Amino acid sequence: MPELPEVETVRRGLLPAMEGRVIVRADLRRDGLRRPFPPRMAERLAGARVVHLGRRSKYILAGLDTDETLLIHLGMSGRMMVSGEMPGAFRFNPPTPEKHDHVVLHMAGGARVTFNDARRFGVMDLTPSDRVGAHPLLRDLGPEPLGNAFDEAYLIARLRGRRMPVKTALLDQRIVAGLGNIYVCEALHRAGISPLRAAGRIAPRRIAALVPVIRNVLSDAIDAGGSSLRDHRQTSGELGYFQHDFRVYGREGGGCRAPGCKGTIRRIVQSGRSSFYCPCCQR
Repeated sequence: MPELPEVETVRRGLLPAMEGRVIVRADLRRDGLRRPFPPRMAERLAGARVVHLGRRSKYILAGLDTDETLLIHLGMSGRMMVSGEMPGAFRFNPPTPEKHDHVVLHMAGGARVTFNDARRFGVMDLTPSDRVGAHPLLRDLGPEPLGNAFDEAYLIARLRGRRMPVKTALLDQRIVAGLGNIYVCEALHRAGISPLRAAGRIAPRRIAALVPVIRNVLSDAIDAGGSSLRDHRQTSGELGYFQHDFRVYGREGGGCRAPGCKGTIRRIVQSGRSSFYCPCCQR
């Protein structure tokens, strides 16, 4: 599933095609994805201007001048591709329609935004903009890891006394929104913290040091266009490149890349998810 850096990369790729532009027409080629589309979705989108294109956790939020917000979740395999006329005299020829092109937004100026989702685990919904935070998919989310509310004092307080492994705690979207398996593995390695450690038994100074590490891992991944392991593509169709910089994720049996460490990366399963770490330098 795309994690925060992949979704943020897609959002940034959509900005020139969508923000400030009118949705001339919305073509819906099925009744829904993981859940049904809202009633009259094509009609409600047609003629609406996208006044702001934001992100909350792993969700893209297109605020419309109709006082509604289009909520988009890519699911396991969803992609959003841009074709047609683009600002700056660039043109991307529209691809031949594919079997899994489920929604096409025709934007003023000639751009087309296509939602392609082979597994149909994605979501598109419309919700009142003044109540978007109360949407069932958003209301229980914790703070954004790149936002001001996620700081050392907050994380220390939320992990205090917890017996669950720190890896499991950081994947809890109620504690911090948008973190997924890849970037938690990478952040814990950079911080030298074992994924097996009980969250409540990590010294506060080490938790405090983990916060900027999480921010740096996410920022590095966004700069690289995210990680393309299976389905992720940027809106231009290009791959992300952060997978080439993984220190631990997917590297079972490989040498540790921490300076001076001669350990070997190990894989274990925690709560049904693979954890990759170095037992030598992560304590």
